[in-house]
Parts: sequence; C-alpha cells; structure tokens
Amino acid sequence: MVYSTEILVEIIDVLGRSEFRTKFHIEPDDITALVNLIRLRGELVTSQIKITACRDPKDDKFLEAALAAEADCIVSGDADLLILSPFDNIPVLRKAEFLARL
Repeated sequence: MVYSTEILVEIIDVLGRSEFRTKFHIEPDDITALVNLIRLRGELVTSQIKITACRDPKDDKFLEAALAAEADCIVSGDADLLILSPFDNIPVLRKAEFLARL
C-alpha cells in the first residue's frame, strides 16, 4: 500500500467529520490508530508530477501516488477513478476485483 501526505490528510479530514464519526462510531483514537498503521505498513511516496485527469480534481492525488510508486493497481469504489481504468496502464479495481486477483 502506498500513500502520499495529501492522501493521509484527506483520510484524517474525512474520518474526523462529525457525521462520519457518528455514523460509523469512530473515536479520535481510532483515527490515530489507523494513521499510525498506514504510516507503519504503507510506503510514503512523493509525486514529481501533477495529474489533471480525473473529473473530480480532488481524486488526482490517488493517480499521482500510483504513478510515483509504479503501482500494480489502484483499489477504489469511486466512480470518478473507476471510469479511468486503466490509468496509464494501471488498472483501477473495486475491492472485490482486487481480492479476487490476490
């Protein structure tokens, strides 16, 4: 798993939203634990190029990280990313597709 600083910031922002925390019963300690796990087990990448390919510009950060890492795939349920598959020869897979390939 790869991540960028921008991706980590988005994870913290989304999980910290009150409506999200209430719906999924997420506590601040849960967010901290997840971020620590990502930092421990993931690979931090820094993109040298800016991508403007996604119809949702906020999702370009995922494409940038995948290219920087020369990723085998991108795993997402986001329609704005799925429609790009493959992106620069990197398939964009739903969770079930990814798990089936393992």
